[in-house]
Amino acid sequence: MTPPQSRETQPPASRIIAQALRSAIESGELRAGAKLPSERALAEQYGTARNTAREAVRLLSEQGLVRAEQGRGVFVREPQRLFRFGSDRYSLKNRESGLTPFRLEAKKQGKTARIDVVSIANEEPPDDVAERLGVPADTASVVHRENHYYADEEPIQIVSTYLKWSEAEGTLLTQPKSGPNGIYGRLEDLGHVMTTIRDEITARMPSPHEATVLRLPPGVPVLEVLHTSFDQVGKAFEVSRYVHRADVTGLKYDLPVQ
Repeated sequence: MTPPQSRETQPPASRIIAQALRSAIESGELRAGAKLPSERALAEQYGTARNTAREAVRLLSEQGLVRAEQGRGVFVREPQRLFRFGSDRYSLKNRESGLTPFRLEAKKQGKTARIDVVSIANEEPPDDVAERLGVPADTASVVHRENHYYADEEPIQIVSTYLKWSEAEGTLLTQPKSGPNGIYGRLEDLGHVMTTIRDEITARMPSPHEATVLRLPPGVPVLEVLHTSFDQVGKAFEVSRYVHRADVTGLKYDLPVQ
């Protein structure tokens, strides 16, 4: 790797170093798993201070290209295959497999899935959830289930599911293990057969809580999917907020054109 040619107007030295290293990674000169030169070596190569080299490595880390290992150095990250989630995650075909959509996706990638039920509480819903479910926002009108999802112990997504308390109270919907076919099985027992869904998708920066749970490197955004399930009479009966790591998650939808 050689330093870029001088120009009249140069970007900061840290960005020059980061771009050179990025180019080496993208070209394959630095392959996945390769160790980056030390900060001292980079500083000597580019004629800068070690702090400048450190900043360059930080920029690469923010871009998800490298990872630091305590006491060992900084290494080029393995390219990650995206977890892809779409409208088929609610299909009967997938449910008949006996695996949740997340477990199916993890299995496709040869990864071990883990789902932690973090909390189940009767509480006041956020305004956007209350509006979609048609319940009051100023009373404890929902049961809120928060689950954290992992693949090979790496956090992938946070899912907050909201159901009407008037329907969930006293049922398995308030328990960690909701029985065969999960919460949708219990909702069908209550007469709600999912026939239509609406997914509202946004990209944003994570909250401090989300960044901690998902172990997000600085600068990595999240994808938020606000999902609403409608039953056979067009009534909204479930709202879930999916918060995905944007660096490891993609969304895929096959929809008819009407």
